[in-house]
Amino acid sequence: MVARGVTVTCYTILISFVVTSMVLGNEMCDQTPHPSQRKTLVIQHPTQKPIGSATEFLKVSMERTLDGVVKAKKDTYSLGEQFDSNHIEKGAWEDCMELYDRTIHRLNQSVSCQEDVCSRSDVQAWLSTALTNLETCREGMSELGVSTDSLQGITIDITNALALSKGMEANGNGFGGALGISKVAVETPSIRRRSPDAVVAQDGSGDYKTIQEAVEGAGERPRESKRYVIHVKAGVYQEYVKVGIKSHNIMIVGDGIGKTIITGDKSKGRGFSTFKSATFVAEGDGFVARDMTIRNTAGPENKQAVALRSDSDRSVYYRCSIQGYQDTLYVHSGRQFFRECNIYGTVDFIFGNAAALFQNCSILARTPPNRVNTITAQNRGNPNQTTGIVIQNSVIRAAPGAHLGGGVRTYLGRPWGSYALTVVIGTFLGPLIEPKGWMEWGNQTALSTLYYGEYRNSGPGSGTTNRVNWAGFHVISDIEEARQFTLHNFIDAASWLPSTKVPFTTPL
Repeated sequence: MVARGVTVTCYTILISFVVTSMVLGNEMCDQTPHPSQRKTLVIQHPTQKPIGSATEFLKVSMERTLDGVVKAKKDTYSLGEQFDSNHIEKGAWEDCMELYDRTIHRLNQSVSCQEDVCSRSDVQAWLSTALTNLETCREGMSELGVSTDSLQGITIDITNALALSKGMEANGNGFGGALGISKVAVETPSIRRRSPDAVVAQDGSGDYKTIQEAVEGAGERPRESKRYVIHVKAGVYQEYVKVGIKSHNIMIVGDGIGKTIITGDKSKGRGFSTFKSATFVAEGDGFVARDMTIRNTAGPENKQAVALRSDSDRSVYYRCSIQGYQDTLYVHSGRQFFRECNIYGTVDFIFGNAAALFQNCSILARTPPNRVNTITAQNRGNPNQTTGIVIQNSVIRAAPGAHLGGGVRTYLGRPWGSYALTVVIGTFLGPLIEPKGWMEWGNQTALSTLYYGEYRNSGPGSGTTNRVNWAGFHVISDIEEARQFTLHNFIDAASWLPSTKVPFTTPL
């Protein structure tokens, strides 16, 4: 796809700078998965002050990685002309260009972490997202038979940075000092207590007639900005909505599930990539949606058809109904919280590589076209990514009107990524769940490297006696192990969730 110039690695940084302590440098390199990758390369760099800390070492690594991603994006841009005659290939190329931009955005956030207001968990989340973005690009291009060898070097760089960052966290080092630095308090006014910033109404009684116009009217909003509230009155909005990556702290409030409805029908079967098929896309950090329905009506015959794709870090979805069939909810990246939501679908209908926690939700399986349902497909590809799907205090059952008897099989999930992580806690599992619980995805190596867990679930589908015997499957009995997947530990919720004024439960 592109010809990468130079690959930055741990040893490259060591031999490109004067390191105050070679012991420090060697220790940092030893923490990476690729310590000797191309270690003979020498990159000339202007004179820098000596690297005297693990934080500085990681920052240099991320800066070099950022340079590589910027170059790769430029090289990939030049390939656009060759895809003009092929709509599908052009779409995959456009996805990659967008994903490069997002990777650059997350790396910039990580590099500037000392100047910005963030924590170690923020950096780990952003690096996890950067790696996810590149993997999504690679998958899209590989499906078309386009070479993705050029992504390997950048991927190695981010993989090494993830490992370095995790090692620093374990050792008590990191950004903002040993204890971290405080977060910006983002005000989240309740729509019930004051007037919203904008109103959308199809009858012309509001400020806008479409949701997208209202989002664009909010303009670009920096990370530290106050919440901008958009009230969408009842109605069926046949439009595709995108809250862009520079639109932080947007809140969209409807008049209730089944009253405010956003609907579209893009799908893989109609020539759109899975990534671009979403009816609603949330990218700007701090996004909040509440009291609405988001649909993709393409139907099961059109394969992948996303209703909601979320790339928003620290995002919340409260009292929303998310409806589709295959690939309904794309929790692509970032830290996400779903509370009292209804999610409908068939195949892999909650999927992606975000750190997504579902609490007090109803997960509703529909009639599948091939007689097999898989509720989740988690895509963690690296053990240092702070990602996964956690379903807590929820209900998993058949959707109203679904026909799940007569040989239809429904599984809790299957591993899209080699290190897939999915945990079900304190949840009612209906009789639709197969006794073995989980399904293979033709990747036998993932069965030992994944982490699938079940803890104190109930209902006719919750028995674990006949569950899969994979090395990576766990019937959790230790409450301390289960606590790894609580709100505060899994998505760092204490630092950002209270400001959204959405209810949540912290204990197991």
